[in-house]
Amino acid sequence: MEPSSKLHRPHVLVVPYPGQGHINPMLQFSKRLVSKGLKATLALTVHIAKSMHADPSSSINLETISDGHDLGGRASAESMQAYLTSFQTVGSRGLAELIHKLDCSGRPVDAIIYDGFLPWVLDVAKQCEKLGVVFFTQTCAVNNIYYHVQRGLLPLPLSGDSVRVPGLPPLEPSETPSFVCKLGTYPAFYDMVINQFTNVDEADFMLCDTFYELEKEVVDWMSTNLWPLKTIGPTLPSLYLDKRLPDDAAYGINLFTPTTTSTVFTWLRHHPPHSVVYVSFGSFAELDPSQFSELAHGLALAGHPFLWIVRSSEQHKLPRDLMDSIPSKEALILPWCDQLEILTNDSIGCFVTHCGLNSVIEAICLGVPMVAMPQWTDQGTNAKFVENVWRVGVRARADEAGLVRREEVERRVREVLGGGERGVEMADSARRWMAAAKASISEGGSSDRNIDDFVAKLATRSSVE
Repeated sequence: MEPSSKLHRPHVLVVPYPGQGHINPMLQFSKRLVSKGLKATLALTVHIAKSMHADPSSSINLETISDGHDLGGRASAESMQAYLTSFQTVGSRGLAELIHKLDCSGRPVDAIIYDGFLPWVLDVAKQCEKLGVVFFTQTCAVNNIYYHVQRGLLPLPLSGDSVRVPGLPPLEPSETPSFVCKLGTYPAFYDMVINQFTNVDEADFMLCDTFYELEKEVVDWMSTNLWPLKTIGPTLPSLYLDKRLPDDAAYGINLFTPTTTSTVFTWLRHHPPHSVVYVSFGSFAELDPSQFSELAHGLALAGHPFLWIVRSSEQHKLPRDLMDSIPSKEALILPWCDQLEILTNDSIGCFVTHCGLNSVIEAICLGVPMVAMPQWTDQGTNAKFVENVWRVGVRARADEAGLVRREEVERRVREVLGGGERGVEMADSARRWMAAAKASISEGGSSDRNIDDFVAKLATRSSVE
């Protein structure tokens, strides 16, 4: 779909939850909308805007709203619940003021695209007489589980050895999101993910950051039985997918400083194709020192060189004696990196991941098999699909103490990279899903058609209203 030549170009205001894994997909979707003729403004919290590293040439306008913690963000709040309450109270006022400012500045807002984690944004949109568009940043499978919990259709606490949710394969309790299977842990997060569905029926459009082919069964069930849900992913930079957005080579906003340098790629070049294990647990997960030790020993025992991302705040947990004994050509530790650049390197053969959705989708789009080590939230469900549905990885299972032991890490890494039947199957599946992901967002693909349909309907609705 080419950008519209009509005089009125709909303007969307995009409001993500203030975290790297939420900003990235919503920013990328905004770029897609701009490429199809819309105007887009991204509203970030004051603290995020002050601390981020942003691409100055971005086609997306940036604005700020306060979450009540402009100096320190979420970390400065006394609790997660206190932060979320403050964000809703202060953010609602700030968002309404921002909408008014844009309306009066010659850039009137037609629709608010909001992160499902922030349902109060929909209330503000309706109060300001704007279209409300929910953007789910987790899989349809996970959202389907949360919906059934919120509507009382999946009673908690869970009972029995199998969990049945329409549209999904049978799940073990541990394969549901941690807030569901471990009821009472992180109550503020539980409320946040469940409350996505308190007012969702009032949304004008519903979008999900996945692609149809990846979750066909659950998308069909939800679209038939709940709402006309549209998949619009994957939301990687265009360079790694269809290459139709010529300047879209990176996400454009980093909350951490990447340290990917020529030295890293020199290190990678010294290793054969598909031989290096890449290890990262994302921007939020925190491992216990004991888990760090088990993981480090397991990686060493597996006998493959590894590149491990350990945030600066976590590096004190590394077992120094072991790490110091491993030759530098066999192990490289970085505090952060451009993950896409690493995953596209021919040397990478395996990704040990916490199974945050962004990491999983990046691995799928770039054809890298995974060892899943889910920690919490949606990651256990993502790991289930990685291993048993999409068959692009294996899960490293924790023992009764909750630790993934070194022997399990070693076994799973070797299973992926050892050249056996299962490893070959995973590599083949990864290549097939990579092709499907790229096709979905390419011209005429399932997500591309859904985005075109959204743009056309938004233009029609906004011109009428």
